Amino acid sequence: MNIKVRLSLLNFLEFAVWGAYLTSMGTYLFNIGMGNHIGWFYAVQGIVSIFMPAMMGIVADRWIPAQRLLGYCHLVAALFMIATAYCGMSGYHAYLFPIYTISVAFYMPTLALSNSVAYNALSLANMDTIKDFPPIRVFGTIGFIFTMWAVDLLGFQSSPNQFLVSAFMGIILFLYTYTIPACPISKGINRKSFVDALGLRAFALFKQKRMAIFFIFSMLLGVSLQITNGFANPFITSFASIPEYADTFGVKHANILISLSQMSEALCILLIPFFMKRYGIKNVMLIAMFAWVFRFGLFGLGNPGSGVWMFVISMLVYGVAFDFFNVSGSLFVDGNTDRSIRSSAQGLFMLMTNGIGATCGTLTAQAIVNHYTTDSQTDWQTCWYIFAAYAFVVGVLFALIFRTNRKDVVNE
Repeated sequence: MNIKVRLSLLNFLEFAVWGAYLTSMGTYLFNIGMGNHIGWFYAVQGIVSIFMPAMMGIVADRWIPAQRLLGYCHLVAALFMIATAYCGMSGYHAYLFPIYTISVAFYMPTLALSNSVAYNALSLANMDTIKDFPPIRVFGTIGFIFTMWAVDLLGFQSSPNQFLVSAFMGIILFLYTYTIPACPISKGINRKSFVDALGLRAFALFKQKRMAIFFIFSMLLGVSLQITNGFANPFITSFASIPEYADTFGVKHANILISLSQMSEALCILLIPFFMKRYGIKNVMLIAMFAWVFRFGLFGLGNPGSGVWMFVISMLVYGVAFDFFNVSGSLFVDGNTDRSIRSSAQGLFMLMTNGIGATCGTLTAQAIVNHYTTDSQTDWQTCWYIFAAYAFVVGVLFALIFRTNRKDVVNE
């Protein structure tokens, strides 16, 4: 089978695992009386990303081939996701969070590992990662949409069955990793320094001013990543309490409406090679930052009735906001780090974005939502405007501080 096809299927399964619950879990938690804890369920993805991707990246660089470790992580994550579903079905809600946390702790490293596996396979095939990876990554978004729609149409948005869908896809991916080309591991660990043995050389990237600033702003922008994943579905479905909007398509099928974001993401991935080569990482990141401003602002202005067009535009903007940051950033890190620490560097990027950044962002967003909620009614408009203002400030600061020339792209 063609390597591009094989990697496309890998990406499809990788994100299908996540799409099964990421956008609908908030509504499920709200319906079982855990609405005040939604932020923690999303923040824990960031908390475990502070250390797990880096740790697994080190293991992949030094001891276990990345494609094998990718499979093992998915198997463990799937087993604990099954346990999460069981707790939900049995009413053991007090155990949901700790068991779910263990599952997520093994899933989050796979985002970076799957990138490393794909980059390695493309390199072995003498292909250009900047040109050839984005179309492959599109299938990850398609996989995410596939399980989003499946959960919605099967009526699982407010059910623990969404976790079973995730587990099923994870087990399939575990088996599929045995067909993926092997990734190299570094030899001679005993002859290297303690720092090298642990793979901590990736942190030395902070000694480079450009990379340090890049990682810091990656963290600041990472604050925005999980906000809409955690709160968009509960926000849209909250309009059900208003008779004017109760029967609208968006309220009844929030996941399908939100999936427009992932459709946009799939298309925007294809634009990355052009934008990266033509405009460079700084301008691409700036576009992403200001796209987040529009993403949040349009949520604040819209509604599922006459203002649904604002929701639709917000969903379409998401593709630029997410891809131009996550995928371009990953390619930038891959092209500006030594091959021996590539997996560790990807883990570090995950730490700064989905780790520290997303954790701070989700918990802060939960605090803001709680602050503007009285008598079970949330002033969502004010919340979205606050999120938009934050993204705007980060974008302006990045424009002023990050220095690079126009030709500073990935493979210099």
